[in-house]
Amino acid sequence: MNDKFLPIGSVVRLKNGEMRLMIVSYLIFSAGTEKNKKMYDYGGCGFPEGIIESKYAVGFNHEDIEEVVFKGLVDEEQEKFNQVLIQNEANIKKIFEENKPE
Repeated sequence: MNDKFLPIGSVVRLKNGEMRLMIVSYLIFSAGTEKNKKMYDYGGCGFPEGIIESKYAVGFNHEDIEEVVFKGLVDEEQEKFNQVLIQNEANIKKIFEENKPE
């Protein structure tokens, strides 16, 4: 898969997963204690049901995607935003790691 980041609204199936997930956000932090927080490329919710409760949100990374079932809208604005995400991803992850408690 060469597209990073997939557009919001894309529907994917993760490796070893049966449920389809719709991408609803980028570069999200997991819940939990400060020490256990993780950062993920995407935030998703079940498809077709959507966000029922925030506790059902799923964080996952690009490499976890087995199949893109549906690719969301790609227009000029999304392409520009995708470039901003790609250019800033490493810095955002670095800041996240530097600010995690030991």
